[in-house]
Amino acid sequence: MFKIPYIVIYVPFLNYGGMALFPFILIKYRHYRYNEFLIHHEKIHLQQQLELLILPFYILYALNYLGNRFKYPTHDQAYRNICFEREAYTHEYDLEYLKNRPLWSFWRYL
Repeated sequence: MFKIPYIVIYVPFLNYGGMALFPFILIKYRHYRYNEFLIHHEKIHLQQQLELLILPFYILYALNYLGNRFKYPTHDQAYRNICFEREAYTHEYDLEYLKNRPLWSFWRYL
């Protein structure tokens, strides 16, 4: 796998600690740029976005979330069970994951 290009941008009004919008990683607090696990989580999302040619990622992400809202009683449960989030949360502490990650790995988390 090749190195994922990204630019970290500080966005203080962000509702979450971090967010990936290819090729950017948005962070809520400046010191989060040093949180290697948060950055790695977002880099997993950047890889997912590249695999789906960016725009389809956002469509599938939203559809997966909406479907989850019918399955789970809370926003947090629906969000945590989005296939893209499940992959990223599962592997955010494995900093070697992207080096060996097979293409389309998020499908395993549907």
